[in-house]
Amino acid sequence: MTASQQDYSAGAAFVAGAYVPIAEAKISVLDWGFTRSDVTYDVVHVRDGGFFRLADHLDRFERSLAGMRLAPPHDRAEIAAILARCVALAGLRDAYVAMICTRGRPRIFGSRRPADCDNAFIAYAIPWIDVIPKDVQERGAHLHVASIPRTASASVDPTIKNYQWGDLTRGLLEAHDRGADTAVLLDAEGYVTEGPGFNVFVVRDGQVLTPDRGSLEGITRRSVLELCDEIGLPARIAPLRHEDLLQADEMFCTTTAGGVMPVSRVDGHVMGNDRPGPVSARLKALYWEKHAAGWHRTPVDYTDPDRPLAGRVV
Repeated sequence: MTASQQDYSAGAAFVAGAYVPIAEAKISVLDWGFTRSDVTYDVVHVRDGGFFRLADHLDRFERSLAGMRLAPPHDRAEIAAILARCVALAGLRDAYVAMICTRGRPRIFGSRRPADCDNAFIAYAIPWIDVIPKDVQERGAHLHVASIPRTASASVDPTIKNYQWGDLTRGLLEAHDRGADTAVLLDAEGYVTEGPGFNVFVVRDGQVLTPDRGSLEGITRRSVLELCDEIGLPARIAPLRHEDLLQADEMFCTTTAGGVMPVSRVDGHVMGNDRPGPVSARLKALYWEKHAAGWHRTPVDYTDPDRPLAGRVV
């Protein structure tokens, strides 16, 4: 069956060497990615038909693979081509695009040796996702500082993207129980780390600050630090504690799935006029203006979806 005969409108995936509609993407229940969360991944977005900072996401994926001692059956160029093909098959101009490598299934049934597994690569492209919905961003998200501590970095390295979300999910449930939109977690020593799928920033006395520990080295986080440097806004990576959140003039979150997302409340602390602050709004606007101007853009080739390319269409 050719690509044009399939319905990829909800998204396209690459699994076991084949392109399939997203609803048909599956892995074995024996894959250690499922049974042990022995997996790493990365997510890049497409905006107006172009990847944003694709090379940086591929760089981070390669570092995560090395950190997890995983080796997918495709090289960097092939992975980039597979990601683009998923986007093109789905015909998405704005997309959330994932690349995943799992430990795979043991070749020897019952083996507990990671070396006995054949690592598996999966990719997919689905319509755009906002971690914090757009209407919530407009009024500013309400965050809850979770009582659940972030898993220690010595146990699970937060700079390697992973699906170990037990602490983040518990924090998110706690936030929702309290009527907040999402959560931010502290480490066991009381330092600010990150939220479920995003980095955090505070603005205080004209400075932009983001935590120095317990969090992913986000690509959007990096972009914001670059934008601050570009417009002469003091910004740095620094240790932050709970009280720093409660004394902030402004706060915002950053992620591939949403960009710069303003916050208006942290627990009982209401910032500004309970709306996104001026620095947050300026950085959000500049972030998307730079996108529109082609900043770090890699265009997607949408032509001829039936052409042969890194895998078969089924």
